[in-house]
Amino acid sequence: MKMIEVLILKIEDPGCFWVIVKGCRTFVDSEMEYKKLHAEMNQFYNRDVEEVKPLTLEEGQVCVVFCQELKCWCRAVVKSILFCADHYLAECFLVDYAKYTPVKTKDIRVAVEAFMQLPYRAKKFRLYCTKPVTLRIDFCEDASEIVPAKRWDSAAIQYFQNLLKGTTQIEAKLCAIEDDNFDVYLYVTIKDEKICVNDDLVAKNFACYVMTKENTVNSAKNQKPWSSLSLKSSPEKVISPALALWPMLMQGKVHNNLETSGDASNFFLEKTCRKIAAPALNGKTESTVRATVGFSLKENINISAQPTVQVNRLLQFLNPDSLKTDDIQYEQQEFQKINTAQPPIVLSNKIEPRSVLETTPLLVDLKKELLRNKFLGPNLTESYCWPPIARGCDSVVISHHGNDPLLYIPPVLTFLRSGSCYKSLPTRNGPIALIICPGWRKAQLVFELLEKYGRCSRPLHPMLILLGLNKEEAKNVKLQRGCEVIVTTPHSLLRLLEHHSLFFLRLCHLVFDEVDNLFSEASKQIFTILEYYKKTITIEERESAPHQIVAVGSHWSKHIEHLTKEFMNDPYIVITAMEEASIYGNVQQVVQLCLNCERISVLLQILDFTPSKAQKTLIFTNSVDETEMVYKAVVSSSIFCLKAHREIEFHFKYAVEQWKKNFSSGSHVVLVLTDDCMPSLGITDATCVVHFSFPASPRVFGVRLHSMSDNFQNVLEKGSSIDQVYTKAKSILLLTERNGCHAVGVLRYLEHTDAKIPPELCDFTAGVLEAKEDMKLARPLCQYLKRSGVCKDMRICPDRHRVHLQIDLPQEMSDNTIPMAGCVTIVPLHIVDATNYFGRIIDKQKDQYTILVGEMIEYFKKARNKVSVEMVEKLALYGLHEEGLFHRVQVLEIPPKEENCFFCNVTIRYIDEGRTGRVQVHQLFHLPTRFQILPPQAVEFIVCRVKPIDNEIEWNPKVTRYIHHKIRGKLHEAKIVLALGNTVWVDPMVRVTKLSELKTSINEYNIRSEILSMGMGIDNPEHIKQLQKLCKHAKMLALEEKTLQTLSAPEQDADSPQSVPEKDVASPHSLLMGENFTDICNSSQMTLENHQCDTISELKKAEGSTQHHHKCFYPEIKWFQKEDTVTMKIKLRNVHDYKCEFFGDKVVFSAFSGDKFYVADMELHANILKGKSVCVIKNEEPVIILAKDKKEFWCCLLKHKIPNVSFDFEHWEDFEDKSPFPVGAQKAYHSSALITEEMEESSEDSGTESDD
Repeated sequence: MKMIEVLILKIEDPGCFWVIVKGCRTFVDSEMEYKKLHAEMNQFYNRDVEEVKPLTLEEGQVCVVFCQELKCWCRAVVKSILFCADHYLAECFLVDYAKYTPVKTKDIRVAVEAFMQLPYRAKKFRLYCTKPVTLRIDFCEDASEIVPAKRWDSAAIQYFQNLLKGTTQIEAKLCAIEDDNFDVYLYVTIKDEKICVNDDLVAKNFACYVMTKENTVNSAKNQKPWSSLSLKSSPEKVISPALALWPMLMQGKVHNNLETSGDASNFFLEKTCRKIAAPALNGKTESTVRATVGFSLKENINISAQPTVQVNRLLQFLNPDSLKTDDIQYEQQEFQKINTAQPPIVLSNKIEPRSVLETTPLLVDLKKELLRNKFLGPNLTESYCWPPIARGCDSVVISHHGNDPLLYIPPVLTFLRSGSCYKSLPTRNGPIALIICPGWRKAQLVFELLEKYGRCSRPLHPMLILLGLNKEEAKNVKLQRGCEVIVTTPHSLLRLLEHHSLFFLRLCHLVFDEVDNLFSEASKQIFTILEYYKKTITIEERESAPHQIVAVGSHWSKHIEHLTKEFMNDPYIVITAMEEASIYGNVQQVVQLCLNCERISVLLQILDFTPSKAQKTLIFTNSVDETEMVYKAVVSSSIFCLKAHREIEFHFKYAVEQWKKNFSSGSHVVLVLTDDCMPSLGITDATCVVHFSFPASPRVFGVRLHSMSDNFQNVLEKGSSIDQVYTKAKSILLLTERNGCHAVGVLRYLEHTDAKIPPELCDFTAGVLEAKEDMKLARPLCQYLKRSGVCKDMRICPDRHRVHLQIDLPQEMSDNTIPMAGCVTIVPLHIVDATNYFGRIIDKQKDQYTILVGEMIEYFKKARNKVSVEMVEKLALYGLHEEGLFHRVQVLEIPPKEENCFFCNVTIRYIDEGRTGRVQVHQLFHLPTRFQILPPQAVEFIVCRVKPIDNEIEWNPKVTRYIHHKIRGKLHEAKIVLALGNTVWVDPMVRVTKLSELKTSINEYNIRSEILSMGMGIDNPEHIKQLQKLCKHAKMLALEEKTLQTLSAPEQDADSPQSVPEKDVASPHSLLMGENFTDICNSSQMTLENHQCDTISELKKAEGSTQHHHKCFYPEIKWFQKEDTVTMKIKLRNVHDYKCEFFGDKVVFSAFSGDKFYVADMELHANILKGKSVCVIKNEEPVIILAKDKKEFWCCLLKHKIPNVSFDFEHWEDFEDKSPFPVGAQKAYHSSALITEEMEESSEDSGTESDD
């Protein structure tokens, strides 16, 4: 048996220490392999892909986390989950570093299979048969003896650590493997003397040898195989070294003993290989995310390995010399055969995939360049789409990664290399390939990739052409000599064609990047380009020249179908997103809304008992219990039914045999199963899929739909024979109140299908979106909403889309707040884009900031005042000397590892300019308190009534650069039309130049006019109107004012305190809303500016009239209900002088807590029995129990929403099973609000977003 040299990572005790296996093995512990792995992991996860955020998180889950100490992404296992004040922390064990580290849930990602191919670098070792001992004293017998102990003595641990620290070499001899523990004899070399640590601990009475019967048997039976390094398959049970070496994610549930007997059936062996082979075909991330996103690891996927595979993996671990890997290569080939036999992919023509980079039809130099750039592919999609594109065939590619330009750039460059096929083209300057992108940013990315990889092909001289509305600019475009590839956008191309149609006489290749977005944003322009291309390639002189259209995207649509039928010639269609393949295959999508408790009855109504044709239906569930429940219900309805789940794997073969039988017309066979059974069953001929349980992710949804792939219709087939060949496949999704958070995603999916969308789903989704908006109070106002008046997709945008005057109240600048209206002098200092800047408003009377700057200069002139900061605090203010000026800066982020480092970099914000930056700690000075009193002076300015051309959401950098150089640091005059929070909308904004000789001033330029004159922007007259409309519908603090009016009513005692819920009555926030504000906004004769002035006036009056009264607050209230009662918990402790009044339709509670007075006036959703309603003190907190007038469940508590009153989700289960499911707009609002609140809280705790 060879010795293994190891490096100690961490020592817990002699029974548990972590090591790295050293040596020259390339399969297990190669340094280069691990360096490459970590580089690829960091490159992938730093992109912050939403799809790889876990939906669930639990102890024992394998994941990838960002370690703040190591500043990189690491593979890890979740050990425990802790709840902090405002977030969750997961204690994770870094499996490659043997470290425990706390990680916020937002820094946790799904463990992608492509990054789990290498075994964990940190191996868990323990001394073989060496157990701890302790001294036991018998006082009765007055004797002592050393006996075995359950835990290691601290002295033994200290001696063990010192022994390993003083060694020059550490070696191990592997004796046994149990689970993830390697039992070894450990040898250390000290002063050229080799010592066996096991023997040394025993000799020093720190341990004893304990040889159990199991150890003895295993040792006797396996001594020869281990010594000879050739494990043979034998009847006895042995521990699998393969399972011990490979990560838990690849193992699933690891058994102590792995059955390796030769009588295992071929069926289970084939199933096992298929499970292990999941990542074999796909080197990149596409297959990996498919297998892991959205799944909880508690599904216990069992994975075995063939005996020959175990032998080779063991040999690779034990033997530092290179081994023959014929068996391993054979294993990989077998895995690929299994995968390619039934790929999760839809093809219109047969394609031989190229899953290894060396075998792909790309240029040799291009392959080398891809490897130099750490390319991990080809992934599943690339392995199928590269061959036809490289041959010059028309191709359509639909994938979850359809926005990746590498799906088409390498094969297109390969085809362009062969210049001989273009000899028949006109001998003039012009492109032969045209790549059309949906926007300027994507076009710029594609152009950069072409420049990088184009060097591997012949000289192509690519050009990026982005044109505005200026016609002179389009006329003056000149192609550089030898330009053969142009990257552009649809609108830019049509502007170019207006003046230079001859440029494209040589055009052969037309590539559409993100074709689904192109059709949704500019379908008219795309079809115009296609018609022009069709005319160009039909010229007789060009018959021998190639012509190719490539369309790459993420979603299938009718426009793409039209493209394939009318403009392509026998195209290759590659679809790896199964949910999109179902749309391509014309699968009928049905969404059935129902209560969770009614799913069985709805299911039985859906099933067709007398079909005209033979029907095969799959019913998917999420658990074994659900499978059994549905199976019994279907069988009782006299339908032939089968079942399959992980507890009856022995039944799979029978189920498959029954399913594959030929059934006569009118027959109906049903199979009820869980998702984890699909790989084993391999069903593709189902006619109907019923999603009894909601799919865990879109990819799980796609896998379910793939079971009907034999019945997908081929859109390329023409004629009436299609209906005769294909049976119309149907997918039925049961959407219950428990899946409310997924309603938006379901609706988005149905919108790009031909499915009929139920009106109740639209109402329900509207309620969900409404509830989500209610929960975004902490989010900033959407930037797109601020810049253009509309958000492109409010359903997926994480920011707020409502104006809340309490939150968006103009901030203070010095003695005054930001002006609400009027003309001001501003100086832009930080240019975000063409219309968005940060700067200061200049006070012409007495500019407090100018005074502050002067005082700071005088103060820091003295060397003794320049005291560098030794330890920075987050969000604290400091001084910074830069370019001859002193700035006030706020520290935004401190690297955790470097909190006390004098030279570490920290992220700062210049609070008077609005920009951010990074500086070293020693550059920051202590800022005296008197320099911190003045509020931050940076104000955000937005120029109104202009937006980017061509439906772009971002400004072209060309116009941003022009505006930056023109306006930065210069004084401008601007008229404020709206102010919310720290943002001011101005129209116009002009540069005024004073002519001192003529004693007059002129407008040098107008920012809006400058942008329009460049042709990169268009008029946006609805900009400010949309924002004003949002302000008019704002309903902030309506309840507070109403409560104040209620408590001031004549029937109340004159000496009772005024009530202003939640906020201090003297606060300027508390009177800017409610019915008065709504009435003012709805008045057609009043402008927003007049309303705001009136509001300030009312505010001052209110402050004067209430200064002698008590300050009142609104308490936090949690409620839940039963059929006949409602329980409200007032979250106040140590209350006194409390009072609770009950009325038929409302309840008023008041009390003192400490020195604060609290009042809650609540108008109830329905009537109560005031005689039977009570208020009691329970656990030092007031509890109100309301007796309902009618026994029914309320969909909400109050008629009008109050932020401080929320549902108590600890009692959610009692409520959700009996709550009425919304079918109308009003019910949808209230019920979905509750559902969404629970889902959002759950989502925030786990750090994930639901898939759409």
